[in-house]
Amino acid sequence: MTESLTEAPGGGRTFLDFPFAPDPNAIHGGFAVLGVPFGMPYSAEAAPNDQSRAPDALRRVSGSEDIRYTREHYDFDLDGYLLDGRDIAVVDCGNVTAVTNDPAEHYRRAERAARGIYAAGATLIGIGGDHGITIPLLRALEELGREVTLVHVDAHLDWRDEINGEPNGYSSPIRRASEMDWIGSIVQVGMRAIGSARMKEVEAARAYGAEIVTAYELHDKGIAHVLERVPDGGPYYLTIDADGVDPALMPGVIAPAPGGLDWFQLHELVHGLVRKGPVLGMDLVEIAPSCDVRDLTLLTAERLICNFIGASIRAGHSARS
Repeated sequence: MTESLTEAPGGGRTFLDFPFAPDPNAIHGGFAVLGVPFGMPYSAEAAPNDQSRAPDALRRVSGSEDIRYTREHYDFDLDGYLLDGRDIAVVDCGNVTAVTNDPAEHYRRAERAARGIYAAGATLIGIGGDHGITIPLLRALEELGREVTLVHVDAHLDWRDEINGEPNGYSSPIRRASEMDWIGSIVQVGMRAIGSARMKEVEAARAYGAEIVTAYELHDKGIAHVLERVPDGGPYYLTIDADGVDPALMPGVIAPAPGGLDWFQLHELVHGLVRKGPVLGMDLVEIAPSCDVRDLTLLTAERLICNFIGASIRAGHSARS
């Protein structure tokens, strides 16, 4: 019997109470939320990770208020209703299942689930988990046979080749992306402070041709300047590490650093990117629910996802052939 790729969200709540779609290979267009709770740990002690609780915590917060307001009331972020009055499917595929004695199987299942979503013409919305989960979601883009521009929001560069012999952890997703033939331009936004990168990782990113926009350049020149550095036309993949956002807005992270993106910059980035071309998928990672303050991080994450869905619909990218 074939193992299930996904399971129902913990607590039984889906994102905004959209329908649960247990088989990612059986959906048809629209948007598909996929929880990928577990990264590849760098040590046995790091395996139990608070970030693995984020997919279900986000679903809980998305249903903490009257969901009809979010789904059926006027949204000033979007200048209208979330789905713009259109018949567009939004489903929640639940969480990718894991195997206790084989952490890599979680990635393999995440990749297979994502391939099914992309093949169905749906737009993927991945919820981590740490930033390592971006790796299988990007690997799955091979399915489409198109060169994809990667846009990366983060405080950190994420170009480590390995840590403790593990090449697929949270410090390596952009390095792994650079090795994928279907990933073309890479634009990295919000870098600041100190992370795992050393000079050789910075040099490797620059040698690849990555456009690195520090938080200081961003605040000085604005999101329009960032979008000018993103090739026109798409397609794109957007990965957002919560610590790329200013901790005043998203405090629920393990490694907060002052000076990240504010809400207006996030809004402009998401809306501006989908106007440039189709965004095939996005993910939001590195939320640590136990570090949050009054669910502010999770509420901001919900707003980000709603803006992504609404902006994509209005740009005409809610379904693909």
